[in-house]
Amino acid sequence: MPAEPVISVRGEASLEVDPEIAVVYVSVMARDKDRHRAVDLLAKRNGLVTGAIKKFGEAVEKLESGRVNVRPEFSGGKPRERITGYVAQANLTVTIADFAILGDLVTDLAGQELVAVTGPEWQLRQNSPVRRDARLAAARDAMERAREYAEAFGGTITGLVEAADAGLLGAEPRPQRFVFSSRAGAMAGAPAGDSPEFDFEPAKQTVTAQVEARFTMTAPSLTK
Repeated sequence: MPAEPVISVRGEASLEVDPEIAVVYVSVMARDKDRHRAVDLLAKRNGLVTGAIKKFGEAVEKLESGRVNVRPEFSGGKPRERITGYVAQANLTVTIADFAILGDLVTDLAGQELVAVTGPEWQLRQNSPVRRDARLAAARDAMERAREYAEAFGGTITGLVEAADAGLLGAEPRPQRFVFSSRAGAMAGAPAGDSPEFDFEPAKQTVTAQVEARFTMTAPSLTK
């Protein structure tokens, strides 16, 4: 047994902060009866979409290519299935640091032929200092709880025995998603030449942390 009484506590912290980045997911598609033609159309269309993204310069923090998928389309039932054409699809992930261009970016992408846009998904960076702030706040909360318990028993804390990281729970994103798929380059029912405009409001991010700690304390005073 330890020479001094031990107090075990769990410190917790929850911080609500603005997001640091927005992520938009883009799917580019092409369809044709000929497989090679479908792939060629996809490559050209993907180049146009990539160019539309890159024109925003440094406001786009990261542009990443995802999986490319080419699959046949069938008609008729078994056992007389026959291929009627091919669908090709490429995926892109766009990370935006400057939220001011977000509306224009989504508008431009949504206006591209056979392009689907999903996002934005609000996030914090993996190395965000907010995560450290949450851990330190949890540690301070653990110390404060230990002091309060010790005081309640008529003593004071004298030292730290052990601290265990209960795990940074991380950002709990509350994404506000917009999904739009265009074939003709304009919204149905909208006058030709008119483009939709989007005004996105960043969603707050909640970062939580927990830490478990054991403190020694002076002998309690159990008499009043």
